[in-house]
Amino acid sequence: MQGVQTEDAKMLDGMTYDRDVVDTTPRHAGRGPTGGREQAEHVMGDRLQGGGSESRQPLGSPRDGKAMARFSVEDEELGKLIQTTDRTSKDIGIIDAAPVYQPLSGFERPSGNLRCCVYSPSGRYFAWASPERVTVIDASTGHVITTLPAHNVFELGFSPLGSFIITWQRPSKDENGDAVKNLKVWSVLEGQDKGPEEDEHNVVGRFVQKSQTGWNLQYTYDERYCARVVTNEVQLYESGDLGTVWNKLRVEGVLDFAVSPGENHSIAVFVPERKGQPAAVKVYNVPEFSAPVSQKNFFKGDKVQLKWNQKGTELIVLAQTEVDKTGKSYYGETTLYLLSVNGGFDSRIELDKDGPIHDVTWSPNSKEFGVVYGYMPAKTTIFDTRAKATHSFALGPRNTIIFSPHGRFVLVAGFGNLAGQMDIYDLEKNYQKICTIEASNASVCEWSPDGKHIMTATVSPRLRVDNGVRIWHVGGGLMYNEDLQELYHVTWRPESPTTRPLEDPLHPVPTPHTSALAYLGTVKTPSKPAGAYRPPGARGQVTPLAFKREDEGGAAYVSNGSLSLGIGPNGFGKPRKREVPGAELAPGEGHETGAAEGDDQLSKAALKNKKKREAKKAKDAAEKAAALAPAADDAPPAATSSPSRSPERRDRKGHERNRSRGFVEPRPHSKQSQRDARRSREQQSKKPPPAPKTNGAPPASAQAASEAPPPDLTVTSPGGGGSPQDKKVRALLKKLRAIDDLKMRRAGGEKLEGTQIKKMDTEEEVRQELESLGWNE
Repeated sequence: MQGVQTEDAKMLDGMTYDRDVVDTTPRHAGRGPTGGREQAEHVMGDRLQGGGSESRQPLGSPRDGKAMARFSVEDEELGKLIQTTDRTSKDIGIIDAAPVYQPLSGFERPSGNLRCCVYSPSGRYFAWASPERVTVIDASTGHVITTLPAHNVFELGFSPLGSFIITWQRPSKDENGDAVKNLKVWSVLEGQDKGPEEDEHNVVGRFVQKSQTGWNLQYTYDERYCARVVTNEVQLYESGDLGTVWNKLRVEGVLDFAVSPGENHSIAVFVPERKGQPAAVKVYNVPEFSAPVSQKNFFKGDKVQLKWNQKGTELIVLAQTEVDKTGKSYYGETTLYLLSVNGGFDSRIELDKDGPIHDVTWSPNSKEFGVVYGYMPAKTTIFDTRAKATHSFALGPRNTIIFSPHGRFVLVAGFGNLAGQMDIYDLEKNYQKICTIEASNASVCEWSPDGKHIMTATVSPRLRVDNGVRIWHVGGGLMYNEDLQELYHVTWRPESPTTRPLEDPLHPVPTPHTSALAYLGTVKTPSKPAGAYRPPGARGQVTPLAFKREDEGGAAYVSNGSLSLGIGPNGFGKPRKREVPGAELAPGEGHETGAAEGDDQLSKAALKNKKKREAKKAKDAAEKAAALAPAADDAPPAATSSPSRSPERRDRKGHERNRSRGFVEPRPHSKQSQRDARRSREQQSKKPPPAPKTNGAPPASAQAASEAPPPDLTVTSPGGGGSPQDKKVRALLKKLRAIDDLKMRRAGGEKLEGTQIKKMDTEEEVRQELESLGWNE
């Protein structure tokens, strides 16, 4: 770490140390292939011109003899190498990537609390912010170009051509309580090294910007104009004069905007839903702000992402709501729209799979774009500029799509909570799949400017362990690996694809770096592929379709619009339906899951338990039948005690409570109970008087009741009652109800899948089969 020396002390990491107590001798940390930043510094024999600093190399690189001469490069060759940068909690490093993979010669690694770093869009400059200043260097040589006296900068940005650098500091107030202008635009003047004590005379403009979201100015491609959004308007400035508003685009309720990157100066603005009015996206040409050239109104749009293609001729609008009113998702609803700048086309993009939109990306050729959408396994489709699907990839757990800089390849991957698999397809060879790369725990994925390499990284705070950078070849091989501690940012140096013709990216395959070979040597291949856990009762059987993913042949996921637990539309869980055990089901009713399955599909343990339950039900039914049997003639009726009477109807000593003449029935509390009691008393008063007894013989009605046959108490298993013909009728009726539901959904404007349409076509066959079974409506 490099300290700033004063008369009596040295500044080190923002703290003052006494030189007599603490050793503050500057030491440069080397970079090893496995991320060891404490390796000794390797020194080349020859110094590069104008550098003056010692060139470092990864540990284990062949840097002696012929190998050293082969890997040595001149200054002009350094500019031709693709380059990466990384920022950790301790320092910032710049690496010349393929094929040398070594630190940039001439760049002195900064250390300390470095909050942010950024390349200019052209790749000419590289800047980082420390608590005291902002430093700008030449990205090709590592030489310092200028320093800006900006303190505590949290965000950095460049204009498209690199003429201006923008800094953002946290909002604060001055002594008078006024807001400090915390957004500053600086002109990049080479050759001027400013100290903190000098004036900020190269500041072009200052603004008050409270929010860190959308903090930066948006420039046109030629840096002629820049814009920022304020309340109910978008203000435009000429880049050379930021003190005066050049023009205003007045739009009531504007929330977000995006400047076109193409040669046509266009601005797209977004107005959310307000007082029952739909949301709107409007496109204006600069400076004709009297009327929009293109416009799209829609509901379900609380916030949007505005995505221009590189030519600035088409605009994709990804709209999202905060809450899904249908209850199908916790993360709101997403819809996709496509607008043409000339106003000749605007449409909603119809997606043929239910679920959220995970990602949408334009191709560099500006003629097509890719969308990843639907419940997992998601579907990935390529669309043209008229929203027509041209190709669909296989279903899989994917949520990311990235085109290569030349548009030759497309990467479809699943990151975040997915496994991190990346599929590479060749668009020029009829979407042929090249390879699948396993990049677990990756939170960053970028194509290299040459279109031949892919960089993945695991960064903090997304994941604080296993941080590091890996570079892959487009053919699937690992080229470079470096483990880092608390990695916060990593990126490629931007370059125009025209400066690097693609040629044949697959041949020849480059030689991997020694760090990649060392990492591959430590990876253990599992001897036996690990599968999903299966309980003992389910082992040795075929996996039900309800437990398979759709891309593995399972049933498609269907959301029933309910977020409650325990209800599974695909067979998971049991339906929460109140049923009387042992009761025979009405025609057309049945269990949603498990009723159609026979006993042959049950395991031995399940079949045994089922028999026990049926036996217990039969025993309980027999006891109830015995209790309902008529008593003997010689037994007095009052002495008979029914065993079926509930315990709460008996007293604490076990004998039955009899109402005495002075017994007063307690008054019910609820209104419903009062009405029931009143109705019972009315019925008692309307009963005819009892018939007189003759010679102690029972009445004729009692004798008839005793001679009546006992009630039928046959116990049937749930789902198994009735003849096979009745079962078939119930199944056909259930299918008819499902077909009627699909008709209602289609009439409501919902787009059905192919299997659902085929099911609707079978309605006539189902009705004919019902008629053959003798069922009539």
